[in-house]
Amino acid sequence: MSEDNKAKLRQFYEEVAEKGNVAMVDELVSPRIVDHNPGPGQAPGVEGVKQFFTAMRAAVTGLRVSIEHVISEGDKVAAHVSMRGKHTGELLGIPPSGKEVVMRISDVVRFENGKAVERWGVEDMSGFVSQA
Repeated sequence: MSEDNKAKLRQFYEEVAEKGNVAMVDELVSPRIVDHNPGPGQAPGVEGVKQFFTAMRAAVTGLRVSIEHVISEGDKVAAHVSMRGKHTGELLGIPPSGKEVVMRISDVVRFENGKAVERWGVEDMSGFVSQA
C-alpha cells in the first residue's frame, strides 16, 4: 500500500504541480482533505488545493518539479521537492520579477483509500522571496 501511495504523490507533483492538470486533484485528493499548513488565503478542502496550484502556475511560468526524496511508512508519505520556474505573475503579494526562482517544499501526506486526506507541509518561501 505504501508504494501505491508514493506513486500517487509522485503523480500529484507531476500532473498537478508541473503539468497544471488540476482535474487530477479530484482523482488524487479526498473531498475531505485537511491541509494543516495551507498557503496564505487558501480555501479549505479540494477547492483550496486547486486554487493554490492554479495561482502558483499562473505566477511561475514553466514550473518544473524535482522530486528529491520520497519515503513512506504505513498510510503516510513524506516528500521533499524543489519547484523552479520564472516568476512572471504576482504570488504572495510579490509582483513579478521575471527572475528564475526555486521553492523547496517538504510534505507529509496521509492517504486513505488511495486518496490524500491530510497534508502537513513546510514551504521555503523565504527562498522565493529573496530571489524574486
